[in-house]
Amino acid sequence: MRLTQPTFLSSKNIYIAYSGGIDSHVLLHLYASDEQLKTQITAVYINHGLQKQAESWAKHCESVCDNVGVKFLSITVNATAKPGESPEEAARNARYEALKPLLGKDDVLLLAQHSEDQLETVLLQLFRGSGLKGLSGMPESIAFGCGKLVRPLLDISKADIIEYAKAHELDWIEDPSNQQSDYDRNFLRNDIIPLLKQRWSSLDKTVSRSAKHCANAQVLLADLADDLLTTVINHSDNTLCLNRLQSYSLLQQRLIIRQWFQHLGLKMPSQDFVQRVIEQVVAAREDADPVLSTKSYSIRRYRDKLYCLKPSQKIVADDLIWPSGEALLKIAEDVSFEAVESSSGITSEQWLASKITLKFRSGGETIKLPGRSGHHSLKNLYQEVGIPPWERLRVPLIYLDGKLAAVGEHWISAEFYSEGQEPCLRIICHKINPKGNDDAPDVD
Repeated sequence: MRLTQPTFLSSKNIYIAYSGGIDSHVLLHLYASDEQLKTQITAVYINHGLQKQAESWAKHCESVCDNVGVKFLSITVNATAKPGESPEEAARNARYEALKPLLGKDDVLLLAQHSEDQLETVLLQLFRGSGLKGLSGMPESIAFGCGKLVRPLLDISKADIIEYAKAHELDWIEDPSNQQSDYDRNFLRNDIIPLLKQRWSSLDKTVSRSAKHCANAQVLLADLADDLLTTVINHSDNTLCLNRLQSYSLLQQRLIIRQWFQHLGLKMPSQDFVQRVIEQVVAAREDADPVLSTKSYSIRRYRDKLYCLKPSQKIVADDLIWPSGEALLKIAEDVSFEAVESSSGITSEQWLASKITLKFRSGGETIKLPGRSGHHSLKNLYQEVGIPPWERLRVPLIYLDGKLAAVGEHWISAEFYSEGQEPCLRIICHKINPKGNDDAPDVD
């Protein structure tokens, strides 16, 4: 078995995910045989704690690495499945989370998946009803952490791997769990694919070719989806403009919504969920307030915007005291307010001399604003500037000695407002959010 010249010769560090099984052992042996690469290689064994032999396997792997002259690293992870997560998925996620921090800039991680692994992946995605992205299978190379993940054996057959291992008299580990067909992948590997190969002997090659066709089509489709999303998304808050979204065909709307989810770093929604977003939220009356929720986010609309909201953190208490002399006050795990110096606002002297209390709306509150006649209800002010109803509940009303002085960072009462005469303070809000959207879901 021969491999093409690797494209990562200039990499500072080459990590090889090494389980001790035949596939990863062959991969390690191939690259450790290259004297130019050997000093750059670290074999990494991930102990999932799922097999009683895991510790002895780690020692076996370390011994092999000593024999071939490469560095060895063993990492123990917690692979316990979370609710809604399969054991296979939990182990894979734990493994990748452990490997990702190892890679620095220009480092590479090598995985030993081969053409029959690709066949299994594509079949599993097909049986799950996946689209082009799923049917593209595993990419040969992708960005991973600060470096790159590469699968050099992806076009190599299992038969070639076995032949290589026997020819070089390699001593590999046989994981007994691979013979159990309880898991979907093992069921395909042990029971289904051998039967299929009796009739279509080159199945792994032909399906791999189809996967590459799907991958190429997915690249073109993703470019189109990104162009469409650009015409619809409001980058300031990662919402979608409903009028522009509805100007597209239903097929294009589905494509835009899925691309929106990818932009937000969310797991791709099912076809059924996307359809419900369109029918129940996008197509709802303008004055309606439909909510479509999952455990991770909810989809809502307000005026001409479609929102994807993460679950709000609970406010610390109904009423809060802002400690005297403190510039920052945290009202929830994801929201803080800060009093900062400004040329206009509440005078610093008055702020420091007052008892400052934060309360939340109970209804019917009014405020008199600088330069405007009469008092205004908060409800009308919120509507005037387009603050969605769900955000209004989390805006604190700031009282100085029992009098309403400010509404969050939005308005300051005329009674407390000063400009250009003496040092002043304004209130600003800090929201913890990796996407830059006040209500966008966290990246998965």
